Amino acid sequence: MTLGSWLTPDPCGIYLPAADAWIDPSKPVARAIITHGHADHARGGHGEVWATPGTLAIMAARYGPQNGRSVDYGESIQLGPIEVGFVPAGHVLGSAQVVLDHAGERIVVSGDYKRRPDPTCTPFQPVKCDVFVTEATFGLPVFRHPETTDEIDKLLSALRTEPERCVLVGAYALGKAQRVIAELRAMGFDDPIYIHGALQALCDLYVEHGVALGELRPATGVAKKELEGRIILCPPGALNDRWSRRLPDPITAMASGWMRVRQRARQRNVELPLILSDHADWDELTRTIEELAPREVWVTHGREDALVHWCRLRQIRARALDLAGFEDEDD
Repeated sequence: MTLGSWLTPDPCGIYLPAADAWIDPSKPVARAIITHGHADHARGGHGEVWATPGTLAIMAARYGPQNGRSVDYGESIQLGPIEVGFVPAGHVLGSAQVVLDHAGERIVVSGDYKRRPDPTCTPFQPVKCDVFVTEATFGLPVFRHPETTDEIDKLLSALRTEPERCVLVGAYALGKAQRVIAELRAMGFDDPIYIHGALQALCDLYVEHGVALGELRPATGVAKKELEGRIILCPPGALNDRWSRRLPDPITAMASGWMRVRQRARQRNVELPLILSDHADWDELTRTIEELAPREVWVTHGREDALVHWCRLRQIRARALDLAGFEDEDD
């Protein structure tokens, strides 16, 4: 039997025929196993959903109540003949790798993951396996993320250098915004942080799940003078819209792994690019494969070809999967 033949990659997701279940399907299905709450992996409308408590809470906040089956980290369930477990992925709150055991084989579907410490979520847990299905969002050697503390220090230095201005940080509403706040707190920044209204609900959800974010204040309706020398977070789409024009000469920043690409920063008129990613960079992707030592690697969600080539040079069987509908909401 071909390794992993009981799992079927499909443009709409990864299908488990023996369990009649899908992993991160891009369409409503009867049975869905969800790795994490970003919209390119978690969609509403499924008949049943298996996910961690954090992911189910995020899905409920975004899509309304789900017919959810909560699975804690380290816990396994049986779906037909397949044992399904969840272990931390280190991506965002509740993010999980899906561990599948069947027919004497173990397949780990990573979902999105990173290997760096993050005060807002449980760290990635490596699991030895026969097949490792890995993301490759930053699967090119050019993508080597700097130290998180260096990027946060850039933000704080900008604030100190021009105290009559504010620093406006574009950050995705789920995961990135909360991480920026938590990393600032870890660096000793205790001042109130102002946030766009679109970030409030998910910040509240993180706090409810035990993530300390310190004092947060709404940025809307505040006098311009009060916002001088302050850090303000907003969704990326608000960086250059009417909402931001009322701020005191903002230093426009963007927190994203894509800020490594200068053209991306220029496209968004970003003055202060912060290379802060919730995905593994090239070195972390390759180190993870070396650590897990799988018999095969299946690559998806990004720059597949370079990572497949890297594997084959090391005599590791590898192939790219053609999964559709994945975006960079969570970079």
